[in-house]
Amino acid sequence: QVQLVESGGGSVEAGGSLRLSCVGSGDIYGSYCWAWFRQAPGEEREGVAFIEGADGTTHYTNSVKGRFRISQDSTKRILYLQMDSLKSEDTGMYYCAADFCPSAAAVRTRGFRRTDFGYWGQGTQVTVSS
Repeated sequence: QVQLVESGGGSVEAGGSLRLSCVGSGDIYGSYCWAWFRQAPGEEREGVAFIEGADGTTHYTNSVKGRFRISQDSTKRILYLQMDSLKSEDTGMYYCAADFCPSAAAVRTRGFRRTDFGYWGQGTQVTVSS
């Protein structure tokens, strides 16, 4: 069983920064893929940033490239999301997720999907005011 607990959310003005953390416990494999998803009210949950545990390869959705950075600690049980130059459209509940990675071919052709991840945290709220 895997448990994920997020922290670090809050309210910030546009242009500001936040750092989210996600602590994992239980049967976590070093080769897991990890992700940050977010969901705004009335919207679908969307993938924001992904990291492949085996080699640290990262992937980002276009809207956050150059502003957000996903990383892990050396134990591969703590996931971070450094968010800089925040915009009002970054507002939402942010969720940490983990699971075995989809195939490399699948990632190349269609990217990561919400259904690739079976373990989820409860979420942490990020509110950016303009």
